[in-house]
Order: sequence, then structure tokens, then C-alpha cells
Amino acid sequence: MDINEAVKNRRSIRSFLPKRVTEDTIRKLISDALWVPSWGNTQQYEFVIATGDALERFKKENREALMSGEKLEPDVPMPEKWPQTLKKRYVDVGKSVLTALSIPREDKTGRMNYYGDMFSLFNATALLIVVVDRDVLLEYAMLDVGIFIQTFKLLAHARGLGTISLAASVSYPQIIRRIFNVPESRRIIIGTALGWPDNDSPVNNFERKRDPVEMFVRWVS
Repeated sequence: MDINEAVKNRRSIRSFLPKRVTEDTIRKLISDALWVPSWGNTQQYEFVIATGDALERFKKENREALMSGEKLEPDVPMPEKWPQTLKKRYVDVGKSVLTALSIPREDKTGRMNYYGDMFSLFNATALLIVVVDRDVLLEYAMLDVGIFIQTFKLLAHARGLGTISLAASVSYPQIIRRIFNVPESRRIIIGTALGWPDNDSPVNNFERKRDPVEMFVRWVS
């Protein structure tokens, strides 16, 4: 697959098929993605790969924690405020998702069920969790983690797989630590769900939007 095609056509998948991704495939994706650049080649990231019964248990408990109103306590805090331009983009994609799912704004039960699906990873059959040592400077580690994840996603897309990175997957780190045996010495950064996309689902086909270059660039000469 042409790299430009992969960059432009990759999208966040919010409905997966119940078809597993083989360990060999996941191992190959990670092996190839590890060639990304990192600060001073430090490669500060570590990965926990969850599949099978362990993942199903996690999805169940993660969803139940949300539905019971348990407080979200991620290792990396969620933003509490956004500049208006960024907030509009966030709100707009939320509207697109709910419209694709035919969930009206006033349907609180439908919206809550959607959030429950999110916390159970939209039925994905694999989860890649990125952790870093707590002794590592977080800002540089986050940059390196982002570079790795995007490359991992592009490689997955090129193989016909789908991905989505979800704050919902790491909002209850105590569940992750208990089920996946992640020590307190490791900060849980983000999880990326991986699986075979349901290409017929409307939520995987709504129009995506990006602002023009002029919104981001200031030329200096």
C-alpha cells in the first residue's frame, strides 16, 4: 500500500468483527514499528499485549466500572479544558459518531450504551497497552509513544486491520495492573485496540474532516 494512501485512508475503527488477530501478525506489526525514531534512540516504551480470555475479562470489568459510576483515574490525566477551536473539533467528531449510530442527542441511554461499548473496546480482539518507566521524563516519552503508535496503526491498516487509541482503555489502571500484572513502577500511557474492522458499519464510514493547512502553519522567510 502506498504510504500516502495509508495516511489518508486510515481511520479510527469503532466496530470490530469477532475475528482474532494472530500472535504472529501482532508480533510482526510491533517488530516493524520498532524502527521508528525515538529521542536519542532510547526507545522508552514497553508494551502489554492482551488477547483471549484475559482481554475479555478486562473488557467486562472496564465496562462495568464505567456503568457503575466509578471515578476515572488514569495515570496520565485527561485534559480538563480545551481552546475553543480544539473543542469544536472534538465535539464535531462526537456528533458524527452519534449520528452514524442513529443516537439522538437526547437519548441518554443510547449514549451511555455507546460509552459502554467504547470501554469494552468496540469488540476488538486485541489490545496494545503502552507503558513507560515512571523514572522516565514523561514529555519526551509521550512524543516517542505517539510516533510509535501512529506507525503501528499505519502498518496495521496496510494489512487490512483496524485500530483505535482509547483513553477509555486506560481510565481504570487498577484493573489493568490486576489482570495484566503491570507493576506500579510502570506508568500506563494509552491503549490501542486492534482487530478486523466491520467495514459495513455506518460508524466506520462517516465522513472525516480535517482543517486546511492554513489553520496550522505560519510561514517565515
